[in-house]
Amino acid sequence: MEERELKALVSLLDDDDGQIVSHVEKKILSIGVSIIPLLELEWENCFNAKAQERIEELIHVLQYELVKNRLQEWYATKDRDLLTGMWILSTYQYPDADLTKLKQDLEQIYYETWLEFRSDLYPFDQVKVINSVLFGKLKFGPNSKNFHSPGNSLINIVLETRKGNPITLSVIYMLVAQKLKLPVFGVNLPNLFILTYKDDKNTQFYINAFNRGLIFSKQDIENYISELHLTPQASFYEPCDNVEIIRRALRNMIMSFEKMGEHTKADEVKVLLVEISDGRDLGV
Repeated sequence: MEERELKALVSLLDDDDGQIVSHVEKKILSIGVSIIPLLELEWENCFNAKAQERIEELIHVLQYELVKNRLQEWYATKDRDLLTGMWILSTYQYPDADLTKLKQDLEQIYYETWLEFRSDLYPFDQVKVINSVLFGKLKFGPNSKNFHSPGNSLINIVLETRKGNPITLSVIYMLVAQKLKLPVFGVNLPNLFILTYKDDKNTQFYINAFNRGLIFSKQDIENYISELHLTPQASFYEPCDNVEIIRRALRNMIMSFEKMGEHTKADEVKVLLVEISDGRDLGV
């Protein structure tokens, strides 16, 4: 659509006739996400509050569809790259979030860690090196003051602020560790997402990225499960796949938005969760 035609359509968004407005909105939405830049330009040049509000709603609808499409495409891929999945979640709140920038940020963290890392160290000591860099030198840590902020689930925000929730801190930790060739994976522990170091030599222990990389044992998990009065399951001890991690991050986002009273956003994220749920329990 030419800019002149779009301007003509947008000029009708402040019409008092609801049918006209509805027709215009459907016409704009039918064009798809390619029209977003033109809508943003029209919003900047628009001085009618009602029309601006309707343009904002149209942009949000189109951007939300883009997030859904990206998530569906990601779910259909073979490797289901974890960073790409986390980036897609970030674009729900920050449509301009840049995947290339996220890769560069993580590459810098990896480099800072690699400078102090030695492959001949014992696994415990290798993990302690990562802990020293991430939580000591780079000051990553829990956002305890604002635990329910949706930003804690968005990797672009956590990389910027160095504060996050268990799953996002664990994802950053895991991506750095795996780039260092360490067998570190996510574990879907109830109420707390953790990591496990598990190699093919029967070495396995656990890491709490939310507590400065605290190392603990299977017995500690068993005690934790007992305190929660839950029946032990294999998934509480073993690595989970990237889809489970993204599902967990989406559940965190839902809970955050509900705690903040942003129920419309919570409902939209629930739809995103359904897209990759395979009919599983969608409880938060």
